[in-house]
Amino acid sequence: MKTLSNMGFALFGAALIAISFGLARFAFGLYVPAISIDLELSAYVIGIIGAVPLISFVLATLVAPLAADRLGARMLAVLSSGFGTAGLALISLASDPLSLGVGVFICGLCTGLMMPALTAAMQALVSRSMHGRVSSIMNAGTSIGIIVAVPTVVFLANAWRFTYAMFAVLAGMGIVAAWYFLPSVSRIMPANAAPPPPIGRLQWSRLIRLSLFAFAMGFIAAPYWLFAPDLVVTLGAMPSGQTGWLWFAVGIAGLGGAMVSDLADRNNPPITQALMLMMLASSLVLLAASPSQLGLAMFSALVFGLAYMSLTGLYLMTGIRLLPGRLSMGPVLPFMAVALGQAAGSPMAGMLVDGFGYAYAFSIFSVIGIVVAILSPIYPGHIDYWADWAEEPAGEQQEEQVPVEDTGLQAAYDQQLLDENGEPIEPVAEDEETPRTPRLL
Repeated sequence: MKTLSNMGFALFGAALIAISFGLARFAFGLYVPAISIDLELSAYVIGIIGAVPLISFVLATLVAPLAADRLGARMLAVLSSGFGTAGLALISLASDPLSLGVGVFICGLCTGLMMPALTAAMQALVSRSMHGRVSSIMNAGTSIGIIVAVPTVVFLANAWRFTYAMFAVLAGMGIVAAWYFLPSVSRIMPANAAPPPPIGRLQWSRLIRLSLFAFAMGFIAAPYWLFAPDLVVTLGAMPSGQTGWLWFAVGIAGLGGAMVSDLADRNNPPITQALMLMMLASSLVLLAASPSQLGLAMFSALVFGLAYMSLTGLYLMTGIRLLPGRLSMGPVLPFMAVALGQAAGSPMAGMLVDGFGYAYAFSIFSVIGIVVAILSPIYPGHIDYWADWAEEPAGEQQEEQVPVEDTGLQAAYDQQLLDENGEPIEPVAEDEETPRTPRLL
C-alpha cells in the first residue's frame, strides 16, 4: 500500500466518488432519451428503473458500516468498485428492461458502499483536524463525475452502450487503485473516546424532521435527475448531443455546493434551506417553460445543481452534528433519506409524464417543493423552533445546543467524538497524544 497525504487522499477519494456517484448513479439520466428509444421504454418504466439503484443504494448503506468493520476500508472499496464495473458493463449490454434494471441495481450497490469505505479509510489516514476539508473535496467528486460524462453525450449522443463500456473500464481501474492506495483496516476510534450517549426524545424529534426534509428534497429532485434531458429532447426538439450541457451546468454549480452548505450552517440553516428549496422548485418550472432554449435550460441546470448539492451538504452536516459519537450513522442517515425520496419520486414522475406530459409533471413537483420550503422554520437548525414542543421529560438531561460560532463541516466532525465528561475530543490533542494503531485484517 502506498501512503497518501491528507490532500492526496482527498483527491483520490474524489476520483472514486466521481466514478461511483457521478458515473454509476447520476449520469443515467443523460442517456435516458437514447436508452428509451433503443429499448422502447415508456416514461413510467424508466421511472421504475430509475428508482431501482436508489433502493439498492439504501440496502448497501444499511450493511456498509458492518462491512467496513469486518472487511476493512480496502476490501470494501474494492468490492464497491467491483459492483460498479459489473453494473456498468451490464448496462452496456442491456437488451430489455430486466437486464437494464439489474445493471442499475448493481450500480446502486457500488454507490452505497463507496462512501463508508472512504470514510473508514479517512479515519485511519487523515488527521482529524482535516476531516471537514477532505470530506468537502471528496463530496465534490460527484460533480466531477457528472462533468466527465458530458463529453460522451456531446460527441457520442447515441452510442450509450460504448459509453457505459468505457465507464466500466474506469470502474475497473478503481478496483486496482483502491487495492493499491487504501489501508486494510477497520474503523479507527480514539482510545479516549467515550461510548455514544443514548438518543433522547428531543434528539429523535430533530432526526425525524431532518429525515423528512431530506426525503422531501430527494422526492422533489427526482424528475430532474431522471427526465430533464428527455424533456428538452421531447418538448424542445433539442438534439440529444446538446443535453450534455445540462449536466455540465449541474456539475459546475455543484462544485460550489459545498461552500454554500458550509456557509448555511454558519448562519441560519432553516432560512437557507427554504431558499435552496425554492431554487430547486424554480429550476423545474424554468426547464419545463423553456425546453427549446439551450441558454435558459443551462441556467435552470445551474440553479438545480447549486441547490441540490448545497442541500445535501447541509443535511450531511446536520446529521453529523445531531449524532455525536455515532460515526457510522450521522453521515449516512440524511443520504439514505434523500435516496428513498428519489426512489419514491422517480416512478411517480414517470407516471405523471405518461399521463399528463412533462410540463404538468415538473410543475406538480415544483409546487411540492414550494410547500416544503414554507415548512422550513421547523428544520432542526441552530434556532430550533420546535424545541419547546419536544422537551425531555423532567429528570432527563437536556442536550446543549452547539454554539453558533462552532459551525461548519469541520466543526460538525469535531463534535462527533466525546470524552468521558461529554466534552468534544480536541483534534490536536488526539493527533499528538493518542497513537493511532490501525487493526490489520
